[in-house]
Amino acid sequence: MRLVGPSGEQVGIVPLAKALELAQEYDLDLVEVAANARPPVCKLMDYGKFKYESAMKAREARKNQAHTVIKEMKLRPKIDPHDYDTKKGHVVRFLKQGDKVKITIMFRGREQSRPELGYRLLQRLAEDVQDLGFIESNPKQDGRNMIMVLGPHKKKTEAMAEAREAQAARKASSRQGDASADADADAQVEAPADAG
Repeated sequence: MRLVGPSGEQVGIVPLAKALELAQEYDLDLVEVAANARPPVCKLMDYGKFKYESAMKAREARKNQAHTVIKEMKLRPKIDPHDYDTKKGHVVRFLKQGDKVKITIMFRGREQSRPELGYRLLQRLAEDVQDLGFIESNPKQDGRNMIMVLGPHKKKTEAMAEAREAQAARKASSRQGDASADADADAQVEAPADAG
């Protein structure tokens, strides 16, 4: 078998008995890394440490991975201004989080004969959030509904990183606030003792 040493150096082609002897000498495991090669390739390593490090790398990769989610917001053509502002606030929040937003205008009854009302509403919403997102899919009629998709300007991973930084900053400021409150409480306890 071809043997690779503990620090990656080539030991050469050695018999199995010699490889096992070297593994015991270094107090390491003999691990087969390429079984199909001729001759098979084995490496001297601490297998438990290797498994732990590979698991940690996989965990870190999963943590930084982001799943793009499509959030949906449903509106009606005759929406009240306050309701519109509330729905727009939700769209803004979704775009800030790096998610795509599918906006659906639902038409009922006679509203179906006036699709331009829904189109104007979608255009107004797109203009209101243009600093956070862009129109990924233009408005199109789909039966009784009109659908438009907005995509965020920043990627999900960037949004997640910003959220983590903001959370860390909030924790740091709350710790400082707790420390100053403790110091104030200690000062108040000491003050009456000095007076007495």
